[in-house]
Amino acid sequence: MRSRIASISLLLLAGCTEDAERVYTVDELMADEALLAEWVDKCRSNPGLLGDMPNCQNAAAADFKTRLGRMGKAPGG
Repeated sequence: MRSRIASISLLLLAGCTEDAERVYTVDELMADEALLAEWVDKCRSNPGLLGDMPNCQNAAAADFKTRLGRMGKAPGG
């Protein structure tokens, strides 16, 4: 009985929490330069607080891949 009450309480509390922020994939961020720039700026402005967020990690990976791709297309590269 106690476990049932605890489960119901957890479900009710989960329904009351704020909607989670959408997590963008690396491919989505690479496809949208403005979105990538927004996330890179946001994450770099507060790396201590935001650095572990999935969007910041994906933005860093997308930024790295984008820069790497540009280096390959550069003259002499």
